[in-house]
Amino acid sequence: MSSSSLPTMKELNPLLAPYQKPAWKPAIGQLANTVLPFVLMLGAMIFSLRVSYWLTLLLSIPTAGLMIRSFILFHDCGHNSFTPSRKANKIIGFILGVLVLTPGEQWWKSHAIHHATSGNLDKRGVGDVATLTVEEYQAKHWVERFGYQLFRFPLIMFGLGPLWMFIIAHRLPLPRYSSKETMSVVWTNLALAVYITAFSFLAGGFWNFVIIQLPVLWMAGMFGIWLFYIQHQFDGVYWARDEEWDYVKSALLGASFYRLPKVIQWFSGNIGFHHIHHLSPRVPNYLLEQCHAAIPALRDTVREIGFMESLRMVRLQLIDEKHNNRMVTFQDILG
Repeated sequence: MSSSSLPTMKELNPLLAPYQKPAWKPAIGQLANTVLPFVLMLGAMIFSLRVSYWLTLLLSIPTAGLMIRSFILFHDCGHNSFTPSRKANKIIGFILGVLVLTPGEQWWKSHAIHHATSGNLDKRGVGDVATLTVEEYQAKHWVERFGYQLFRFPLIMFGLGPLWMFIIAHRLPLPRYSSKETMSVVWTNLALAVYITAFSFLAGGFWNFVIIQLPVLWMAGMFGIWLFYIQHQFDGVYWARDEEWDYVKSALLGASFYRLPKVIQWFSGNIGFHHIHHLSPRVPNYLLEQCHAAIPALRDTVREIGFMESLRMVRLQLIDEKHNNRMVTFQDILG
């Protein structure tokens, strides 16, 4: 199906409607099979320190997976798509935000802007991966170009990025937002102080807290950033200037279907069905796969990406407006 023959939101809304209904039963089930095991695994890591730190590091792998899944539940709370109650979503979202070191209101605001501007060349810069056009990159001073190259270098973006984002960036209020978003940072930081103090007491000291939480946070953050990256930075991804930008195209052509093994799909909370999530954030994570299977128009248009193919996408760093807004590498513009 070509981009010119994509269905409209008016045509899609009746098809999406049955899947836009969050329910208590699956929400409570996900809290039980995700947050409870996450907390128990952190407890197991505390006890594992008495045996061997190698055992602690081994336990950090599934614990990181549960942290990623907890983040998806937190993410759904921000869209009010996790439970039927807005108040419950706020309360659950705040608690989950503490566990995943992310201030709810501020992150949800940035993420809402991301949904409203994804693929829009004139509205980049909020809640997305910073991406320059070829012309913007070439117009910059060599120091700025070098800085951008460092930022886009995989070991920086996926290696140091999680530590910067979750330890430092999420602790700071963003000046462009209202007092509600600012206070969410303050309250999350205060709750984190209590959480860290209690965890350190149970773990036998602050250093034990660090050596338990750091590998979990790093692995969860690294894979989380990778998921977000590959869902919007791939060969053929949709980009358009504001006057031509289209919401349906930004969802179905600007977000991928990341085909993952079932185990990883579970730990990532079905977020690989990202085209559906962007088309309708009101669809809870626990209904994304059903929605994808039920609506042929969504399966026929989306860019499906497998894991091995996704590894090659990390080389794409710039948007080439002169060639249909395709993603290109630094080497492409040198040639």
